Amino acid sequence: MSEEMTRYDPAEDLKSEEAIAVFMAEAFKTEDAGYVAHALEVVARARGLAGIANRTDLDRHQPKP
Repeated sequence: MSEEMTRYDPAEDLKSEEAIAVFMAEAFKTEDAGYVAHALEVVARARGLAGIANRTDLDRHQPKP
């Protein structure tokens, strides 16, 4: 009998600023730049790219001059 596997997206569990802070602190502890970059991507997904774009006045589709 085989077990059914499902994908886990940590972004779904980052629902508070405290959770994000802990998540990023753990990523920085690894001192692995690639892992930290991945963690930042997860946080971006958790917060929603559209929300980040609005707060930073960035357009995701066209670069600013």
